[in-house]
Amino acid sequence: MILQREDETVDGLLNGRLQVIQKKKGYRFSLDALLLASFLRLGRENALLDMGTGSGVLALISAVRRPDVRVVGMDIQEDMVEMATRSAALNGLEDRVKFRVGDVRQIRRLFEAESFDAVVCNPPYRKVNSGRINPLGEKALARHEIRGTLRDFLEAASYVLKPGGRLFVIYPAQRLVSLIAGMREAVLEPKRCRGVHSRSDTPGTFVLAEGVKGGGEELEVLPPLFIYKDAEDYTEAMEEIFKELSLIPSFGGG
Repeated sequence: MILQREDETVDGLLNGRLQVIQKKKGYRFSLDALLLASFLRLGRENALLDMGTGSGVLALISAVRRPDVRVVGMDIQEDMVEMATRSAALNGLEDRVKFRVGDVRQIRRLFEAESFDAVVCNPPYRKVNSGRINPLGEKALARHEIRGTLRDFLEAASYVLKPGGRLFVIYPAQRLVSLIAGMREAVLEPKRCRGVHSRSDTPGTFVLAEGVKGGGEELEVLPPLFIYKDAEDYTEAMEEIFKELSLIPSFGGG
């Protein structure tokens, strides 16, 4: 198997313990995926489903950090799944991390009900009729609700999660109301959330949220996370996240 191709890069995470294959041009993992990886909390011997896995970065980070966790990454794009599968092989993780092609709207054909302890996702957040659709198909599917809405992702998560299972998601702050309402409609009670701001003087950009299937009403609102302390420098909180992931920050845009 040829693991890396000429139009791809191999990028290191976790102090060199993880190598992720990405396209030089096209969808590349970005800061929001790393924020979600840092926000994720897993129990021992959990089974994790990464819906809309893309390059597989979240699935692979989870597998390296937690050797007791079984991980499945799912994406509707066959070429992304093939590339993520090569990343798993590159890291010797093919026995514990599986990637498969799948549409969240057809989740019942792919997995048994209540078969996962945790789900993580970074769902498309732009409505099809809002904003310019990226000419690169990978980015268009990652950003626009072309082949799956927020509701589709939440209903799929609720279907595969065991009672008490946890959903971890990142979503634009401007659509927080839709996220909270959708989670509750899917019986995924919001339990923990954190706003993400570019700087301390700017509105929230994203929100990180955790929900529990069938959980009771009680929400922990964490202190906000500020990415930059000035025009160029990251805050201490962000530096801690980069340190946690053993990453030198340089992103290609996702």
